[in-house]
Amino acid sequence: MKKIIVGISGASGAIYGIRLLEAAQQSTEIKTHLVMTESGALTIQQETDWRLSAVLELADQVHDINDIGASIASGSSHMDGMVIAPCSIKSMSMIANSINCNLLIRAADVTLKERRKLILMVRETPLHLGHLKLMVSATENGAIIQPPVPAFYNKPRTLDDIVNHAVGRILDHFDIKHTLYEGWKGIRQSQDKPM
Repeated sequence: MKKIIVGISGASGAIYGIRLLEAAQQSTEIKTHLVMTESGALTIQQETDWRLSAVLELADQVHDINDIGASIASGSSHMDGMVIAPCSIKSMSMIANSINCNLLIRAADVTLKERRKLILMVRETPLHLGHLKLMVSATENGAIIQPPVPAFYNKPRTLDDIVNHAVGRILDHFDIKHTLYEGWKGIRQSQDKPM
């Protein structure tokens, strides 16, 4: 059983965190600990038809953003990793600079110090040099920067297909089986000759 912390911060793309929780709930391989910023909760209400209470019910355990004494604030809780989906630039900035001002950032910092996987689904565009430098700093500290960039090799037909692919790629990092997308099988041969 993998124990994964799911963080939802205030960037656009709350559906990524929700879909990750849904996929985890359907799996027998994952137990989730959810921590969400106030902006993350507002974004869920703004961008989705989900009730906040229904999102909270998807997690095995929910932690208050201000509870710095929560189990996930310590490396001794033996989590397998953490995903922040979506990850705002503000949250990434605090993680890159080890500014432990709330439980989301503290849990991310603990994940890094214990050399566990921390995946930041950074959701911002365009990026200025300061953003890019912060991404480098977070990466140097051990984080994996994985923006929700859509892939088209699997010919997505719906927005759900695009969301599922991004979430499936996150689960791949933890070697968790899923059916959210079909992996790359190589270039399909075409009858048409290139011009």
